[in-house]
Parts: sequence; structure tokens; C-alpha cells
Amino acid sequence: MLRSVLMGAVAGARAMTPLAALAATRGGTRAPVLSAGSLLLAAGELAGDKQRAAPDRIVPAGIAGRLVSGAIAGAACARRDDRVAGALVGAAAAIAAAHLTFRLRQAATRRWGQTASGLIEDGLAVASALALARR
Repeated sequence: MLRSVLMGAVAGARAMTPLAALAATRGGTRAPVLSAGSLLLAAGELAGDKQRAAPDRIVPAGIAGRLVSGAIAGAACARRDDRVAGALVGAAAAIAAAHLTFRLRQAATRRWGQTASGLIEDGLAVASALALARR
């Protein structure tokens, strides 16, 4: 269940990254269109995050996307008989992490700027999601 929580937390920072990591490590050959689509969406999110006009992750639409992503990723990381619980803890972790990472990113942006703080956050999210997806 810990992987479900942690992958949900990654979704709180970057909504599409957990799904792309799971698709790339688990479903790339079985569902190539889905895998490529999730990778493109994740890349778009990473690029869009550096724009000044990017909406805050804690607006209702941002929270909704993170909740859904966290639930899907949490279920995918759970044992087969714990998928519902994995989805629930993944979704809860995504919401909590969205608020926490939003505040951390605000502080980092004031200190290092939008692009640098975003790139650091991207690196942490991608590395974490890939490590969790491979297990």
C-alpha cells in the first residue's frame, strides 16, 4: 500500500507523470497507443508547468485531475485484491500532496524562479514515478 500512497503523492505534483511512468514500464508493448498518449500528455504537462499562465494545481480542475490520476496509479500499484484501497489512498495522497507541493513550489519560485524550481520538481516527480513503477 505504501507504493500506492507514494505514487498518489507524485500525482499531486504532476498529474500525468505517474500514468506515463506506469505505461512506459508496464504497458508499452501491450498498449502502445495508450502508452504514447500518456507520455505525450505528461511531456505537455511538464512543459506547460513552466509557463506563467499555467493554472495553480490546487484549482478545482487541477485537483480533480490529480485525484483521478492518483486513484488510477494507486490502484495500479496495489496488489490485485487491494485495488480499491489502493485507489482510495492514492487519491487522498494526491490531494494532500497537491497542496503541499503547491506551497513548496511557491517558496522555491520566490527563491530560484519559475523555470529552475519547476525543473527540479519535474526531476523529482519523474525519478520517483519511474522508481515506483518499476517495482
